[in-house]
Amino acid sequence: MNHKSINNMNKRNFLLKSASASLALGLAQFSSILHAQTERAIRFVLPNATGSGVDAITRAAQPALAKAFGANIIIENQPGAGGVIGLQTLSKASPDGSTLSIVSNNVVILPNVLKAMPFNMATDFTPISTIGNSPLVIVVNPQKVSATNSKELIALLKAKPDFYNFASSGTGTILHLATEMYLEQAKVKAKHIPYKGVGPMVTDLLGGQVDFGTLALPSVLQHIKSGALRAIGIGDAQRSPAAPQIPTMVEQGMPNFIVDAWFLLLGPKGMDAATAKRVHAALVAAFNDPATKEAMDRQGNQINIRTPEETAVFFKAELEKYARLVKAAGIEPQ
Repeated sequence: MNHKSINNMNKRNFLLKSASASLALGLAQFSSILHAQTERAIRFVLPNATGSGVDAITRAAQPALAKAFGANIIIENQPGAGGVIGLQTLSKASPDGSTLSIVSNNVVILPNVLKAMPFNMATDFTPISTIGNSPLVIVVNPQKVSATNSKELIALLKAKPDFYNFASSGTGTILHLATEMYLEQAKVKAKHIPYKGVGPMVTDLLGGQVDFGTLALPSVLQHIKSGALRAIGIGDAQRSPAAPQIPTMVEQGMPNFIVDAWFLLLGPKGMDAATAKRVHAALVAAFNDPATKEAMDRQGNQINIRTPEETAVFFKAELEKYARLVKAAGIEPQ
């Protein structure tokens, strides 16, 4: 082999080695990028138990949220202390949009029913967007309560004051306040049995340990359909398309019993406008997704998106509204 051939062979080997090295480097970089994208995640810390209305909503929207954010969506249920535990986690999180929460009216009730909290509900969070509303429904255990409508339930409660008991997901929660509103308007009395979350509340309602209670429609619709629980009436102005057979309380002679559970996207304190806008845009895309819309309709939820600016105003107004309602219900801070 002559000198020229040897040089050509060496050149080819050098080029092949260079190409292999470049390919290996490119594959390593691609793998690194892919790994980073795969590992990227958004935490949704829910201050509610599994089985709650907020939990059902978040999990139904999870696939669309993952697509809209371009990241894995990790849902962490952190119930306890009426929601304080989960909210405390959120309050300590970085305001970069990687930790968020979907919450209900309960969060604006908390400051009025707890003597002390490790955060300030009005200043330590960033309201990003309202998402919608869930109708509330009063249900009874049909084995314990014979009533099939509001008139019959009121008659039973009047005949035996404080004989029947009602469950709630905790003292001062929206589910507690809604039932107190019903009792006040009906001028009747019943014993309150508070639970630590919706899950154990529903379990004991089904088991007959408690007689009746108010719940978000999505969390009990399957039990109403199966006959395990009986719906007395919905606290809305119109019947729910998800359960058109359930009459409203307005229809049943209680024009002022209109109360629902709203759900809202909340971030930590200090989130800048650009981050809030980016998160809001992803939320809008997720709840415009046809599959999410279908799930919300099936659960009986109504989607109602607001801008971050509108949501901040709404959140402040709700804090003031529930301060008045708690005072009117005579609930003492604990």
